Amino acid sequence: MPIRYRPAPDIQKTAEEVAKRIGMPHLDFNRIGFLRSYGSTSRAIARCYGLSKVWQKAFGWKAHYVVEVVSEKFDRLGEKDKIRTIIHELMHIPKCFGGGFRHHNFVNEQNIEVLYRAYINSKQAGERR
Repeated sequence: MPIRYRPAPDIQKTAEEVAKRIGMPHLDFNRIGFLRSYGSTSRAIARCYGLSKVWQKAFGWKAHYVVEVVSEKFDRLGEKDKIRTIIHELMHIPKCFGGGFRHHNFVNEQNIEVLYRAYINSKQAGERR
């Protein structure tokens, strides 16, 4: 069975909230697509794709990214792990927003946890107001 893709506005909404709370102003959500895939046998929970420089240069396009969540894995996660996964994928997008990626030497459990804590603290501070 082929993999099916559907828009994931719920993931986009969460990602926008997360980015706002943890300070990722470089992310242009008009140039990031969010999809939920169905039927994947991948071990991945989610993936981030970038439009490579060669495509950008050949067609005069700006960089764009896609965050895909694999429904069979992602949808089973608890809320905390969903947020951590979204943080993980957003961290792959570099500040220059040029089509490249930050690799796992930067996108690692320690850095994800720092940003997850910042998200939780921001959320709790907002609830106290």
